[in-house]
Amino acid sequence: MRKRADQMDGTRQRIVEATSHLHATVGPARTTIAGIAEQAGVTRLTVYRHFPEDVDLFNACSAHWRSQQQLPDPAAWSAVGDPYGRLRLGLSDTYRFYREGADMLLRLHRDVDVLPEGLRRNLQDRDAHFRDVLLEPFSERRDDNTLRAVVGHAVSFWTWHSLCRQNGLTEEAAVEAMAALVAVVPS
Repeated sequence: MRKRADQMDGTRQRIVEATSHLHATVGPARTTIAGIAEQAGVTRLTVYRHFPEDVDLFNACSAHWRSQQQLPDPAAWSAVGDPYGRLRLGLSDTYRFYREGADMLLRLHRDVDVLPEGLRRNLQDRDAHFRDVLLEPFSERRDDNTLRAVVGHAVSFWTWHSLCRQNGLTEEAAVEAMAALVAVVPS
């Protein structure tokens, strides 16, 4: 009985790892059950047996990938009271995470429309949380829509991608550019 359970766990893990690999290389929109099965060395029926709902497979893949990442730490940013010090720390941490997870994150953001609603919402909520933590020390301007939009733009994956990947800025230069942009937002 134990051997069977271990086999089931191993098969499930291979399916999750295959899905994660395909999501990072071809993206969720181009990942098929047949491709997952082939990558994992199982049949399509086995994939469906372990993950009868797409959302379960997406959630398992997401949890597996996140467990291998050093996620940004907004709680650590909160220890910094200076608005621009916090902004720089938070953006540096966020941009490091984007760089380290670039393959997966690029494809997730590109294919966001095929993600289950809960995962789409998690991506949006994560960015909103990062923005809100970075806005806290700007207490007198927290309700400023322009400041909110600029900080929201700064934490966006696509902003990092444009500045660092497409236009060749270092992460440090990108952080400074975003801090300078925040500094010139009229009050």
